[in-house]
Amino acid sequence: MYNENMEKIRIIGAGLAGSEAAIYLAKKGYDIELWEMRPKYETGAHATANPAELVCSNSLGSSDILSASGLLKKEAELLGSTLFKTAKECAVPSGNSLSVDRVGFSNKIKEIINSYKNIKVVNEKYEKIDPNVPTIIATGPLSAKELAQNFKEEFGQEDFHFYDAIAPIVEKSSINFDKAFYASRWDKGEADFINCPFAKEEYENFYNILINSERAPLKEFEANYFEGCMPIEVMAARGVDTLRFGPMKPVGLFDKRIETEFKKNQFYAVVQLRQDDKMANLYNLVGFQTNLKWGEQKKLVQSIPGLENANIVRYGVMHANTFINSPKILNKCLQTKKYENIFFAGQITGVEGYCESISTGLLAAINLDKFLKKEEMITLTNNTMLGALVEYITFEEHKKFQPINSNWGITAEVIGDKKKLKDKKYKNEIRSKRALEEICKITGEVNNEIFN
Repeated sequence: MYNENMEKIRIIGAGLAGSEAAIYLAKKGYDIELWEMRPKYETGAHATANPAELVCSNSLGSSDILSASGLLKKEAELLGSTLFKTAKECAVPSGNSLSVDRVGFSNKIKEIINSYKNIKVVNEKYEKIDPNVPTIIATGPLSAKELAQNFKEEFGQEDFHFYDAIAPIVEKSSINFDKAFYASRWDKGEADFINCPFAKEEYENFYNILINSERAPLKEFEANYFEGCMPIEVMAARGVDTLRFGPMKPVGLFDKRIETEFKKNQFYAVVQLRQDDKMANLYNLVGFQTNLKWGEQKKLVQSIPGLENANIVRYGVMHANTFINSPKILNKCLQTKKYENIFFAGQITGVEGYCESISTGLLAAINLDKFLKKEEMITLTNNTMLGALVEYITFEEHKKFQPINSNWGITAEVIGDKKKLKDKKYKNEIRSKRALEEICKITGEVNNEIFN
């Protein structure tokens, strides 16, 4: 409940991390200044001025808590996340993944933010940290140049950067379903993906167009690509079969209109499309982040079987991402070592991905609240996925710090029967159970349905 006597908090950036933090702290009664430079200043990647806009994909990853992404979502839900709850309300069919109508989701978050009279949105650039005001910096990978320079001045580190790429979106009505078909890999869950299959000759034609296409020029920085969002043309340059064993792998995808021996690959390669809006009118090309010029993109997309007449409603683009040297700057509470009033969250810290941004935004808000109330802040262990992420980005012995997604490799080792632990599902059940038990101890909740 709003309390006019509560301390003022600034949150810089109304992306996923900033929106989560703002809502959490508004519920606690703080007077919130939520700074967002859009629409007055554009980022080059966003299409709207709305908070929590999903710029790249519309998928928040797996919902299965036996996956790294699914476990992270569940941990954040138990800790009180608003954005994951809202994402479920805005979900679109996507198999076992949580994908959303990106416009509907962003509009809903905007409505929630506007419903709090103690949140004041400031549509201006925030250019300089004020260590006297409790602040969460959640500017994401597209921070204003002035603020990025201020980071360098305040914390003394050289700028880090990499390039991020966005996939094209096409209209479903323009897809040729004489060739395309609905299916999920190995028929698991609902057949929510549209699949465009290639014969060998069709793939070779597609590949030749791709590797000979002209790219849009990169500006200001030398590209240092992040593996989790690699442009398709960069992957293709690694070899003719790289895509066939990556985002275009045909394994487990079957067109039931064609008779074939079970478990035998029907196709040489497959492009998958995922629903992007609530009405199922728009679909994005999975794994097709690109920096090709738009005319080249159209030629490439329309060389895909089933997309010969595709209407491209959004072309792929590439933009520079920046992140701070978190191992030198932050402690495990996401608080800066130099200024106790200043916290960071989201992709600016070096976590990569929607779920990671939301979860660190929530953790920063929880800890800022506890800090201001002079309570002990939360330090999660690497038994949890969120704790493992934070431990990774704050580990001081990194020789070369780079962005990271949630993954099992950063969590604590599982101790037990080595023979049983060879079973991946069994091992992940142990990992998930211990993580959620730790979160429940922190929240004080008794959760007898952890795996539901």
